[in-house]
This record gives sequence, structure tokens and C-alpha cells, in this order.
Amino acid sequence: MTSQDTAMLAGDQAPVKSLLSSLQKHAGRNSSGRITTRHQGGGADRTYRKIDFIRDKANVAATVAGIQYDPNRSSRIALLTYADGEKRYILAPLDLKVGDAVMSGSEAQIRPGNSMVLSQMPLGILIHNVEMTPGKGGQLGRSAGTAITLLAKEGKHATIKLASGELRKVLLTCTATVGQLGNTLHSSITIGKAGRQRHLGIRPTVRGKVMSPRSHPHGGGEGVNPIGLRKGPKTKWGALALGVKTRKKKNPTSVFILSKRKK
Repeated sequence: MTSQDTAMLAGDQAPVKSLLSSLQKHAGRNSSGRITTRHQGGGADRTYRKIDFIRDKANVAATVAGIQYDPNRSSRIALLTYADGEKRYILAPLDLKVGDAVMSGSEAQIRPGNSMVLSQMPLGILIHNVEMTPGKGGQLGRSAGTAITLLAKEGKHATIKLASGELRKVLLTCTATVGQLGNTLHSSITIGKAGRQRHLGIRPTVRGKVMSPRSHPHGGGEGVNPIGLRKGPKTKWGALALGVKTRKKKNPTSVFILSKRKK
């Protein structure tokens, strides 16, 4: 158990009702009712915690009132109480404890949980919740244990290294939060039983080759049979599933990628 988990148990509290919103289940279906993501459905009921990804309450001191579990994400969240009485949730970085002081803006110091523009940060620092467009809110580095490294500053852009190994350029006016995200042992969790998967809203996955031929192109036959590689493996709907490009349009931010992620 990490120090953050211990602090969470010590200062755990019920979520703030004003920072909650309803979360409707879709079971992997789009607006037309068609299943676009398979093996989803069911799961325990949960509400959405409104997270402050923008950190636009500049130069106002806040205190960490608690470290809480969020069922909608892998990282923990921290409840901040500002000097004017407002409360907000942020992603909880490693080593952030109940009672710590947090701030965002130009007056913020280099301390875990503080948010500022990249131009204020020193090179080599570990950051998370990095913006891709100024004012839009953090989009990069939001999962448990994630850390992004600030490598260089040149002109209007900063070069950052993502957890995947990708090198990317972002504007120096984009904001980021200092520190590595907590709950670093999330990737080591063992599910343990099928029921826990169902609680998470994950339904069973069945291989195509064990289905009937009317249910999947790989199905049919007696005993164990190959899937048939004459035209390549196929999806459940008969489309080629190997060596076929699936991206329909060019990523508009791909021009800022200096080196792609590790293979």
C-alpha cells in the first residue's frame, strides 16, 4: 500500500454532491443503437466526478481536503478547497497528501499538484495533464502512474516525451500539472475472478473459431481447425482484419509528432 493509499483511507469521505453528475450507460452502442464497441454492458452503477482539467482558477490558494477513489478513471482524485470556499476535483499526483497547499497560475511554485504554463517549468521535470490546445484543458497524461517529461523549449513550442515513448511538440502557452500521477500499482492489479470484470462493465469475449459458421467467418468444423488463411483473418462481419488500414482521416495533430511511440 502506497503512502497515497494510506492518506486516502485516512481522509476518505463521501463525494461532493455539487461535483457529481449522472452517467448514462450505453453498453457500447452509438446513437443509432448499433453496437460499435463489443463486450460492453452491465456493470455497477456509478456517478461521474467533474474533474477540473483546465485549472483556470489562477493564483488562488487551495488546500487538499481529501484523496478519493474515482470509479471512472484509473488515477485517484484530490478534493481541493479554495480560499474563497469553492471546491473542485483534480487528478491526484504522487506524494500529494491531505492538508497540502496547491495553486495554479503564474504565482504557483514547482510543487506536485501545482499547475502552470510550460514556459514556467524547468527542463527535465515530470508533468501530467498536459494541454494540446491552450485553454482546452489537459488531454495528455491522465491515467494512473503516468509521467510526461519536458525535454526542450524552442521558439513557441516545447518538446515533451510521453509515457509511450512518443516525442511531441506542444505550445509553450499550454498548461500542465507538476508531478507524476499516483496509484502507480494500478497496472499490477489482478482481476481475480470473472465477476469483477462484470462489475466493471466488461462482458465475456468469445473467439470466432469456436463459434458456428453463421456467427463468425472463422467458425465451423469439428474439433480444432485453423481459421483459414487463404484471404486472411476476418472480423465478425467478414471484413479483412490483418494488414488493412483502419484510420479514415489524417490526425490533424500528427504534424507535431517528432518520433512515434515505441512499437
